[in-house]
Amino acid sequence: MCGIFGYIGVRKDAKDIVLNGLKALEYRGYDSWGVATIDQRISGKEIAIKKKVGKIGNATVSDLPESGMALGHTRWATHGGVSDINAHPHLDCSGKLAIIHNGIIENYDELKKEIIKSGHKLISETDTEVAIHMIEENYKKIGLLEAVRQAFNRFEGLNAIIVMDGLTQTFVAAKSGSPLVIGKGKDENFLASDAHAILPYTNRIYFIEDGEIVSVSSRKISVHSTKDGSQKEVKFNKVGWDINIADKGKFPYFMLKEIFEQPKVIEDIVNNNEKQIEQFSDLIKKSYGTYLIGSGTASYACLAGTYIFSRIAKKHINWAAASEFGYSADFLTPKSFVIALSQSGETIDVIDAVKKAKSHGVKIGALVNVLGSTLYRLSDYKLLLGAGVEKAVVSTKAFSAKLTYLILLASIIAGNKNKAKKELDKVIISLEEILSDAYLIKIKKLVDIIYKFRDIYVIGRGLSYPIALETALKIKEASYIHAEGFAAGELKHGVIALIENGIPCIAFLPNDETYGANLAGAMEMKARGGYIIGISYKPHEVFDYYLPVRDCGLSSIIPLVIVGQLLGYYLSIKRGLDPDKPRNLAKSVTVK
Repeated sequence: MCGIFGYIGVRKDAKDIVLNGLKALEYRGYDSWGVATIDQRISGKEIAIKKKVGKIGNATVSDLPESGMALGHTRWATHGGVSDINAHPHLDCSGKLAIIHNGIIENYDELKKEIIKSGHKLISETDTEVAIHMIEENYKKIGLLEAVRQAFNRFEGLNAIIVMDGLTQTFVAAKSGSPLVIGKGKDENFLASDAHAILPYTNRIYFIEDGEIVSVSSRKISVHSTKDGSQKEVKFNKVGWDINIADKGKFPYFMLKEIFEQPKVIEDIVNNNEKQIEQFSDLIKKSYGTYLIGSGTASYACLAGTYIFSRIAKKHINWAAASEFGYSADFLTPKSFVIALSQSGETIDVIDAVKKAKSHGVKIGALVNVLGSTLYRLSDYKLLLGAGVEKAVVSTKAFSAKLTYLILLASIIAGNKNKAKKELDKVIISLEEILSDAYLIKIKKLVDIIYKFRDIYVIGRGLSYPIALETALKIKEASYIHAEGFAAGELKHGVIALIENGIPCIAFLPNDETYGANLAGAMEMKARGGYIIGISYKPHEVFDYYLPVRDCGLSSIIPLVIVGQLLGYYLSIKRGLDPDKPRNLAKSVTVK
């Protein structure tokens, strides 16, 4: 949930390298930020720190001293309030050790009592500061690497830390559950929570595994076991990602840019990876029980997957929110196949569910967007979504990529691959219509009507039900308007009590067997005073506002949801918010 970046090397602008790295990682956390660098003008290599509440924006670190070593952090608060003093990095008593941290040290209270008893003084409310004083206490006796290892082994929970030692000019990092990567350069090395932040400098990447502790200087990297300290072999991989895709270009926000990138993402999936998709579909076909799991947006893709496989392949596939999957996993057998869907590949609820499934001998498949992520490495079989870097916290293009893959997988099982490709070609045409200036004007006019409302309700049936849920989520995330998605058939079972005069009610009506029943739901809301927004392939007199979407068969769910994404985006803009960085949210949820 936090952004981490460290640099050590021959350059003297380490502070600026780190600040730029943090700006690339700010989607991971933006409650506060901080940079620490070695002040080489002072004997003993004391650490100078600048840290502030709020987003980085146009911040500078020109007031920090030049140095060849620096460390930085963007925070998503998990322990202690949002304040300058709670921002990372944190120092030990001597001012020569600094730490940044992602995660929660669940037994911090017990450890805090120990260090206070030993004479250490705490100035923040964070569990992180407890950690640096524990390391300081050990460092007096056994050196940095062993001090960090012994302290880290006492931390309960899922954590990643980097400790900077001003005296020895060394970083020591350890992880369990939260992502960390090393980038190897020439006479310089990098540490970060995401590989893409390092790629402007080097493409030689090592993904640190859980249970590993690393020592990094400008010319040396060593990896050890946190369990016993034994040294491990390090193999760096060359990563060929396009770093330019993480630039906003002509768009004011990443969210809008990423919405506009979806036609190309879908086209690339349709035209590539056919052999991999066929092999993956064969695994589903042969399994005795297939399960789709995901969190948030990914969970709605999983729910859509159950309808997709039923409709296209006549095959029953189960789905579950990843955070709940472990509580009903006792039925799994080695013949089961669990497919995890994730944009980041680091979401802790998904990782926990996958580990629980693996403990039953289950084979794991993944539809994941990040090469080298924890989920990617844990999985036995994987399909990379290929959506490119997704910087906006609100996920868009990864969702449509997941739906595209699910449609193709089900269609290959059913022997209808060509039909699916033709439908997806229609989807691309439909998206070009939806992303046209004329269509965006229609959406903006609707937003002008509904942006002041406190509540918005969204209905769908069958395949449009998960689309209703996802649209409501997009509106909630981006605009902070309370939005709820419902199965249209459930309206009369209680939900209709919420409908008041003028309340915006969005109804998805694709051209399928649910059209009449969805229309009936829209009429029920209209009869109670609801303002009906119809998103459909044809108009109807019940609609107070109509947004047309081309009929693309079952694949119509993709353009339908992209209309929902645009509504979330433009509602956010109209309400004066930042759609890329919604309050209280972070891109990758790595804490429980």
